[in-house]
Formats: sequence, C-alpha cells, structure tokens
Amino acid sequence: MFYGTNWLAVILCVVVAVVVGFVWYSKFLFLNPWLAGIGKGPEFVQRPNPMNWVITIVAAFVEALFLDALIRFMGGEGATAGVLAAVIVWLGFVATTSASNAAFGARGWKVWGIEVGNHLVTLILMGLVLTMLS
Repeated sequence: MFYGTNWLAVILCVVVAVVVGFVWYSKFLFLNPWLAGIGKGPEFVQRPNPMNWVITIVAAFVEALFLDALIRFMGGEGATAGVLAAVIVWLGFVATTSASNAAFGARGWKVWGIEVGNHLVTLILMGLVLTMLS
C-alpha cells in the first residue's frame, strides 16, 4: 500500500498542514469568528496543550500518507489528480462526517464552515504537493 510513497512529499504535506492551520486560524482570517463560535476567548489559543501539536502533526502525517496511497491507487498523475483525490476525500469523508457532528454538536454551521474550509484547503494543497513531487 505504501510502496512507492514519496516520504519527502509526505513530510512536506505535514508542514503544509501546519502552516495552513496557522494562517487559517490567525487573527487575520478566522480566529475570532471561530473562537466566538466555540464560545472561547483569546486566552484559549495563547497557551495550547503541547499534545494538541503532537496530535495535529501525527494526523497530518497519516492524512498525507493515505491521500498519497489513494492518488496512486487511482492511477492519477499531475495536479488534477491530486486536487480530484483531495476533493473526493473532503466531500466523501471530511465534510459529511463533520456535518453530522455539527448537526448534533450545537456549535453552529459557521464553525463547521471554518473548520471544513481549513480541511479542504489543506487537502488540496497536500494533493498538489504529492502529485507534483512524485
């Protein structure tokens, strides 16, 4: 399943995921509406639990690894294949499962939109990295 994996591309995808998250949840983009939507203040992000970063990095690694496997399984090459695989994963799994959580979670659709938007951008960029470096 992982034969042919470009490990450097996978690691770069982890960096991409962290950078996208950092920018996405910055005060210049969606930090304030996201904090308001989850009912937290600015102090919530000032001292994050270090384990949050460990989980984020491991999750991004696994996400990139399996996205790479899917792209190769689909026989895709080039940027279009990477974007297509990313959108399939996002629409088929990320957006749908998190929509169910949002429906019952009482955090609102604005929070859902912010969070799944981050995942969509991250997955598309990962798909591009994986196909362009393979």
